[in-house]
Formats: sequence, structure tokens, C-alpha cells
Amino acid sequence: MKVGHDRIYEVIRRIPRGRVATYGQIADLAGIPGQPRRTGYALSALPPDSGIPWHRVINAQGKISFPPGSAHERLQRRLLKQEGVVFDSTRRINLSLFQWRPR
Repeated sequence: MKVGHDRIYEVIRRIPRGRVATYGQIADLAGIPGQPRRTGYALSALPPDSGIPWHRVINAQGKISFPPGSAHERLQRRLLKQEGVVFDSTRRINLSLFQWRPR
């Protein structure tokens, strides 16, 4: 794991089941505000067996960032639905209902 990614992973580990956070939100909480892409880079470097709940990270529009219909998108959608996260007809998650709000 790349140095610096650890802070991002620590934040992602804190996202509770049934909640989501945006790439930018993770960056802000990890102390690198305005750098949502760093969150994406860290997630792309995750080993498959990391145990980090990567599926709880979505984009600022409330959508999954993988291409619609791709294997990764289907997996992320399934994992989120299993946790009770609801998607609307435009494939979005209502952030006012499901976004994690840490204290």
C-alpha cells in the first residue's frame, strides 16, 4: 500500500454499514481536502482481500463511478443493496438519506 493511502483507508473503514461517503468527503476527512481523485487512486490500489468496505464510496452525484453494467458496478450495487442502500430510477443514491455524517 502506498504511503498516504493509509489515512484514506482509515476513513473508509469508519463508514457504517448501510451508509455511503463521496470521494471528496473521504479526502476531506483524511486531511487532503479538494483531492477526491486521491481517494480514487487509493481505492484502485486496494488488494482484493483488504477487508476495506470500498463499495461504500460513491461520487458526489450519488452514483457508482464504475461504468453502468460493468462487473464492478454490478458488484458494488449488489453489496450496497444488501446493506439496505436504495437506488432511484436514475441509479442514484439519495445522499440526504444515506450519506454518512461522522461526528
